[in-house]
Amino acid sequence: MGAHITPPLSTATGYGVIIGVGFLFAFGMILTTFVLKRYNYELQTSEMFSTAGRTVKSGLVSAAVVSSWTWAATLLQSSSVAYNYGISGPFWYASGATVQIILFATLAIELKRRAPNAHTFLEVIRARYGAVTHCVYIVFGLMTNILVTAMLLTGGSAVVHALTGVPTAAACFLLPVGVVVYTMFGGIKATFLTDYVHTVVILVVLLTFAFTAYATSVHLGSPSKVYDLLVEAAEKHPVAGNAEGSYLTMRSKEGAIFFVINIVGNFGTVFCDNGYYNKAIAAHPVHALPGYVAGGLSWFAIPFLAATTMGLAALALEGNPVFPTYPDRLDPSDVSAGLVLPAAAVALLGSGGAAAALILVFMAVTSASSSELIAVSTLFTYDIYQTYIKPTASGRTLIYTSHCAVVVYAIVMAGFSTGLYYVGISMGYLYLLMGVIISSAVLPAALTLLWTKQNWWAATLTPPLGLCVSLLAWLITAKKKSGALTVETTGANDPMLAGNVVALLSPLIFIPVLTFAFGADNYNWESMKEIKKGDDHDLALAAHFDLEMVPGSQEESAAEDEAEQALLLKAAKTARWLTVFLTLALLVLWPMPMYGSGYVFSKKFFTGWVSIGILWMFCSAFCVGLYPLFEGRHTMARTFSAIFADVTGKGRRKPTMSEGEMFEEMDTTTPTEKQTNHGVNKR
Repeated sequence: MGAHITPPLSTATGYGVIIGVGFLFAFGMILTTFVLKRYNYELQTSEMFSTAGRTVKSGLVSAAVVSSWTWAATLLQSSSVAYNYGISGPFWYASGATVQIILFATLAIELKRRAPNAHTFLEVIRARYGAVTHCVYIVFGLMTNILVTAMLLTGGSAVVHALTGVPTAAACFLLPVGVVVYTMFGGIKATFLTDYVHTVVILVVLLTFAFTAYATSVHLGSPSKVYDLLVEAAEKHPVAGNAEGSYLTMRSKEGAIFFVINIVGNFGTVFCDNGYYNKAIAAHPVHALPGYVAGGLSWFAIPFLAATTMGLAALALEGNPVFPTYPDRLDPSDVSAGLVLPAAAVALLGSGGAAAALILVFMAVTSASSSELIAVSTLFTYDIYQTYIKPTASGRTLIYTSHCAVVVYAIVMAGFSTGLYYVGISMGYLYLLMGVIISSAVLPAALTLLWTKQNWWAATLTPPLGLCVSLLAWLITAKKKSGALTVETTGANDPMLAGNVVALLSPLIFIPVLTFAFGADNYNWESMKEIKKGDDHDLALAAHFDLEMVPGSQEESAAEDEAEQALLLKAAKTARWLTVFLTLALLVLWPMPMYGSGYVFSKKFFTGWVSIGILWMFCSAFCVGLYPLFEGRHTMARTFSAIFADVTGKGRRKPTMSEGEMFEEMDTTTPTEKQTNHGVNKR
């Protein structure tokens, strides 16, 4: 057994960060939404709320992918597996969760091609298979969002409690407050913009930790010193299943089991999470592929360097009086809760490190939470409310429904996460469990966009059948291994491995059997193209806006549509080859020779390994930190010049139709005719 961390920061500091920084972001987003509306003609219509006008460029898409994929678990669970299994843990975590984003790029392109007006991937399911299948995937989509949000809140609240003493239940309810406010005001555009800020802060904090551990710390200060201390740590408590018991080898039996669980679970949380489809839908067609590929590769550096720094620093400093639990090791329950990173931060930088870790986790939790709130609100608005309750809903009603969904979901998840805490379910447990619950829907969901032959029976029955057999595999393995079913026994690696693998691979049996037993389909993709955009004329009329001038609201000509489809077809071919190459590189060519050889790192090799992580992080910082600014430089310059002119009285904001002109226009032109005569009202 080990010891628990004593909070190094005051409770007031914890509340200050959770509430103060949360509302700072909320205020910033409210101001940004006002500026975009006043100077860039971005009216908050139902389409803008859920799709950002489908005009987001690759730099911002990359930053949003990185931010959404940087959960609390990305930083906390990766550091925990580094603490448990050594140098292999960070790589297994990073590579096992990068390939899904890169593979998803292929699906993102197909979604843009097949269903250009979709708001959610579930609309695509309904367009192809009908209401019953649609309801099945609504359940799996919501289960995905619930699991991810629960992980964010349980992991985030555990860190806040450990570092500041704020009660876990209070943290669960207060962490989402600021996120709810700015998500309601800004929609998915707010998610993209705040994702960018969150990502920059996360990169800066992680680089600070890395340079402290490997260059400036008086206790560590170089890769050489860290290496020596890791050798000592392996002598004191060797790792069972690792080559020579060392922390400095890729040959790790338990690490490899985690690798498989990690791959399977993350397929579920990408391919079944409407949040990633939201970003694909919001991306401009030309920018979807580079945005997702660059985002995936940029994200790799975050868990890789975070865990290689903080997980190994915790191991290296455990025998030093600066470590929070000295002379004891960390308690296993704290390791599972994700407290390795904050413990290492306190050891490296004292109370300053604790504050940096608190900000880091706050950024990870809130940015990913925003993505989940948008995912659930669009799912509820378009797949439940508009589809089954009020098909003729106006744009104003759809916006109101989205806002209500955001608030209700946040409250429900805060309560649910608090309940999980009191029954002893940690972030680490949920992370291992998620694939068991949701991964049986991965393959049939992907094949909906990729394979014309999959029939209604295969698409509808495979997810629930896969869930049944995965739950059986998980619980039977736990019972056989330990003789009892408890949180501890069901959370062990072997039962989780069995459940995860069965969940992902059982559809390989169910889909072909059901498809060919009941007759293969021969789908032509046409029904997906019939999905309609929301009708926002009421919102445009109330705001005295010409809807045709709102970004993303213009009707495309046949020539424009044909050119866009040609670009997407080319991108689809590129995506397939690129995903195959990068998947093989990250899962086979790089790690497997090192695993098979059982190589234990030399000091020079370890130094090079750390250097690669730091260099990769700098590349990520350029890609998702600087490039979005470069890409948006013209828009920012135009906006700032308009603000300056407005403030100094030298000009006025971008003109809109006056109230008289708007009503005059509406007296003689119907909304349908107005769309047909696209561009008549532009100035």
